[in-house]
Amino acid sequence: MQADRTSTTRFPVPVDAALRDAGWQPGRWDIKQAEIWADTLREHSSPAGHRHTVFPAAVEAWAEFGGLHIAPTGPGRQIAPATLHLDPLHGLHMARTLGDLGRALGTQTCPLGTETDSRALVAIDAEGRVYALDHTGDWYLGSDIDAALATLVAGTQPARLTTTG
Repeated sequence: MQADRTSTTRFPVPVDAALRDAGWQPGRWDIKQAEIWADTLREHSSPAGHRHTVFPAAVEAWAEFGGLHIAPTGPGRQIAPATLHLDPLHGLHMARTLGDLGRALGTQTCPLGTETDSRALVAIDAEGRVYALDHTGDWYLGSDIDAALATLVAGTQPARLTTTG
């Protein structure tokens, strides 16, 4: 077991603390709200006809973490930790952008929420990988929601997505 983990949590201690302060606890599961978000995204169409794709990885992430306002209190490891609002409707009007990202990655993407300070859009793909899109570029946050939350809340520098791999 790593030194920065407790035996009772799946997250590093500072990440677990920030999640719990935001109202998360193990076993949290609001599938009703997740389904409302799924329906809202599926029903939305941009003026140019772009639509969201919704898939199980997104719905599961919303059910467990949706609605949380996460505000880390400590310093980041490499960069400032991100303050988050995990509400996929922050990406409601980003269907084309998320569709373009998905095509570039060879998958589908769906919104998770936003980094409230930078306004970066946080998105998940059909395999559960998580990304951030902001004015400086597109970023890989982790192989799943747990890794992405650890990256964002602990202030670990994410990897930039590039066209060369």
